[in-house]
Amino acid sequence: MNRKSFLNLTARAGLFLGLTPSLLAQNTEKNTIDTDELNEMLLKQKAKGNLVGLTSKPISKVRVGMIGMGNRGSVLIQMFEYLIKNNHAEIVALSDLKEDKVKKNNDYLKTIQTSKADLYYGNDKEWKKLVDRDDVDLVIIATPWEYHTEMSVYGMEKGKHVACEQPMAMTLDDCWKLVEVAERTQRHCFYMENCCFNGEELWVLNMINEGVFGEINHAEGAYIHDLRKHMMHETYYENQWRIKHHETKNGNFYTGHGLGPVSFYMDIGRGDAYDFLVSMSSREQSLSSAAKMENFETTQFACGDMNTSLIKTKNGKTIMLQFDTHTGRPYSRLNTVTGTKAVHQGYPSRLYIGHEELQWGHSWLKAEEYQDYRERYDHPLWKKLREQIDANAVGHGGMDFVMVYRLIRCLNEGLPLDINAYDSVLWSAITPLSELSVANKSAPTVVPDFTGGSWQKPRKNEVLRDIL
Repeated sequence: MNRKSFLNLTARAGLFLGLTPSLLAQNTEKNTIDTDELNEMLLKQKAKGNLVGLTSKPISKVRVGMIGMGNRGSVLIQMFEYLIKNNHAEIVALSDLKEDKVKKNNDYLKTIQTSKADLYYGNDKEWKKLVDRDDVDLVIIATPWEYHTEMSVYGMEKGKHVACEQPMAMTLDDCWKLVEVAERTQRHCFYMENCCFNGEELWVLNMINEGVFGEINHAEGAYIHDLRKHMMHETYYENQWRIKHHETKNGNFYTGHGLGPVSFYMDIGRGDAYDFLVSMSSREQSLSSAAKMENFETTQFACGDMNTSLIKTKNGKTIMLQFDTHTGRPYSRLNTVTGTKAVHQGYPSRLYIGHEELQWGHSWLKAEEYQDYRERYDHPLWKKLREQIDANAVGHGGMDFVMVYRLIRCLNEGLPLDINAYDSVLWSAITPLSELSVANKSAPTVVPDFTGGSWQKPRKNEVLRDIL
């Protein structure tokens, strides 16, 4: 790495950390940032730890304002039909830059809700008028990634609970900003990770809770999804905003689908915590090749085809996390969890039960045996909501509905949310940490403690509670 590349690296590290590049570039003859010095800087900031078990006054009918009515927002609004008709929630306002998008979603809303929703559109400040309203309890954010932190912070500062699509922050500086504001305002800051509420993942979590897996030592999660066509499409991602991140950055940009469920399996933030990570990316070929085929305006990309990050936890467990939206291959989130008594591997879902005795065979359970475990340990939430889940299958097979249902019903009852602000920030922080490790020759990079040490107290995962 030459001097110019190193200075560029330290400048980017400064952006990740919220530090000035000069603090990181004291010895420009080295080809990496000093790992010990860097890790010391990562551990400097501290949290109060007062958000674990955060409750708020019960809200009998949650009044919702939604920002971002594109592809994702248009799906999320459909998840409210059951909640609106049962008087648990009401959507009072919609906002987007484009008039046609808010009006299209408002036309749908009129079919499931008798009360009127106000519309905000036309410029990039209109969303603030929605947040400023006195009759909004919860702000849902489904905009491009770069707006998530600003909107979440503004919402909490205005006394609103916030639920935001991933990632909630793209720099460590913004991660700490979210922690500070959430702790000071005592507002919920909910990372909308739908995969934590999927039937397969909740089934695995329930089996872990019931002792089927014994002790968990390793897990694997991923977001492997060929998005090349989507990212280059003129309107699928408005102004092709998503592909622009791939032009300039290299790391894991979409951590939650794999990391959220795995963190639940391992009680992260509930008795264990990430300690450090190592991240590396393969070379980039697939996206640029597709861009040339499509005559796309950009044909050079910084993000490698596959990013692999290894995370070690404080209690000695390991996680493999992967990210690949470039390669033409079948969709997978891996969803692999290895315990002392059992192993699950997803895509397709398979289960191995080792029992207490050593096994001669190496086979997954046969279909009948697998189905017996699936029925015996199906998560109570999916059993309870089966009819509603089937009716809302448009939301990624039902998991979007379960996520929104749990969010609203926890607010109705004044209970802690299944995903708290510390979870939200931690899962988001892996993105800049992965970028930093990749840029620093895959150096081990510590994960800051965003919880103020509160992770050390074991507790049962909130999604295992029963809510009517």
